[in-house]
Amino acid sequence: MEVISIDHVQLAIPPGGEPAARTFYGQVLGFTELPKPEAMRGRGGLWFQAGPVQLHLGVEPDMRPSIKAHPALVVTEFDRWRARLAAALGSVRQPDRADRGALTGPTPSRSRTWLGWRGAPARTSE
Repeated sequence: MEVISIDHVQLAIPPGGEPAARTFYGQVLGFTELPKPEAMRGRGGLWFQAGPVQLHLGVEPDMRPSIKAHPALVVTEFDRWRARLAAALGSVRQPDRADRGALTGPTPSRSRTWLGWRGAPARTSE
């Protein structure tokens, strides 16, 4: 028996946060919105996917943004991502290494929200 992957990551958004989430995850990050199962649509929230990464955004009535918990994406063309996010959001910081980045708000939580990313390792041909 072994764990072989993560099916999805669940993040919280406040009530009414779906339009901001569509803009951020769909337009800025380029995720594709997935249809939620019929039985779950009444709860609000959204599901997104980019490559093998799936994010589920669930509505929490008393949502408080997390200070430290965050997804960290692995991306290709790191410098282009940094420029794209800086243009869209105005604030991108480079924490500890040149191949990592982080941003805070104005993400769907309407407050301080982290999204980390790092450049994908260079692929070598075999």
